[in-house]
Amino acid sequence: MLSPPHQPRCLLAVALGRAGVGRGRPLPPDFVEALRAVVGAPNVSTAMAVREQHGHDESMHTCAPPDAVVWPQAVGQVQELAALCYRCRVPMVPFGTGTGLEGGVNAVQGGVCFDLSRMDAIAELSLEDFSVAVEPGVTRKALNSHLRGTGLWFPVDPGADASLCGMAATGASGTNAVRYGTMRPNVLNLRVVLPDGRLLHTAGPGRQPRKRAAGYDLTSLFVGSEGTLGFLTQATLRLHPLPEAVAVTTATFPSVRAAVACTVQVLQAAVPVARIEFLDEVMVGACSRFSGLELPAAATLLLELHGSRHSLAEQQRQEIVQLNGGSGLAWAEEPEERGRLWAMRHSAWYAALALRPGCQGYSTDVCVPISRLPDVVVETKQDLQDSGLTGPMVGHVGDGNFHCLLIFDAQDPAEAQRVHTFTQRLGRRALAAGGTCTGEHGVGLGKRALLLEELGQEGLDTLCRIKAALDPHNLMNPGKVL
Repeated sequence: MLSPPHQPRCLLAVALGRAGVGRGRPLPPDFVEALRAVVGAPNVSTAMAVREQHGHDESMHTCAPPDAVVWPQAVGQVQELAALCYRCRVPMVPFGTGTGLEGGVNAVQGGVCFDLSRMDAIAELSLEDFSVAVEPGVTRKALNSHLRGTGLWFPVDPGADASLCGMAATGASGTNAVRYGTMRPNVLNLRVVLPDGRLLHTAGPGRQPRKRAAGYDLTSLFVGSEGTLGFLTQATLRLHPLPEAVAVTTATFPSVRAAVACTVQVLQAAVPVARIEFLDEVMVGACSRFSGLELPAAATLLLELHGSRHSLAEQQRQEIVQLNGGSGLAWAEEPEERGRLWAMRHSAWYAALALRPGCQGYSTDVCVPISRLPDVVVETKQDLQDSGLTGPMVGHVGDGNFHCLLIFDAQDPAEAQRVHTFTQRLGRRALAAGGTCTGEHGVGLGKRALLLEELGQEGLDTLCRIKAALDPHNLMNPGKVL
């Protein structure tokens, strides 16, 4: 996942189709006072600056501020606030750190934004069970800092320092997914406040089994629900042992197809890879200029391997150096040198923006079966050229997920429309290849039409029936996903 810095909203927001989402009713009389009675006056705000701050994420979707913002500090307060909103039919929007990329926190029908950042307890750490429970205000960096010295870590890394409950809500992924998986298999239990204020533990209160075959999988239902079914007020997460040794290697390739095809070979060889990142020649050239690195402007793979020191040495000698078609191989095991090799990937967003100073950026993602990845990437590069768009490509190609970082003139309606139509074609290209319109950013506001094409009418109708059963008045984050 790529999380751009905050930037102004622009004409792309219009092109992406938010015009049909209208504002809801004004808040009922004395409703704000009722909110204050639950959490105290200092924890409620109707100031425009605060509302606007909570009315957008890091996407290009138009800011849609809520009518009020509340800061609950305990799950009981979330329940009381939700019950109050439910009785008064006031929309509710969860808010974590605001690092999403598809407009998930935009209050398109007004209502109340629940800023959960002050609920930041880390509880129930079990070193023997490799698990921990976190509240919504805990970010991935904060958790890993807390775990320092335990020999454990939480590896899901979307790039931004997102809240862990927010990562669960969006089904986040990231660079380590090829070895450690996405958020979905790393969430063992969720404590959810339902729209009417009832409390649900998706795997049962206090339970954290590594596997279960008891009933429907409610945990997976709420992972990726994007705040449309309830508030995730605690997540019990699976932890992993820190690897004994870490090594990074890079290689350049004569073509995009060769670089992406090499990914399949690496996985087939059972190399203990944790990350496989792809940068096309446009992205590498931009990173080279931006960071002052001397890099050949060629399609590049960055691989990070986790394992024992012996296993990494074996892989270096027997397989990594034999990557088909690769050249310019670099290898690093020391943290400082590893950081140097990763520098171009970490600077990708800013390097892309520097290609067109004064322009805006929009990051979109898809995910396809790895066997189809070379063809889809090559077709997408050709589409970018034919469309006259600047769109360097990066991706977590170890699981078939890649991003286009589209840099465009925010004040040019024609270019904004080309960006929109390109993203729709990209989504449909991924669907035609047996993939998904989003591997990790989520549906949010921008990909609702593609969701219908992905699931079919019966699939979408089933989602709507689930939504209606849990949220019959459509109060939880309305206008998103469905």
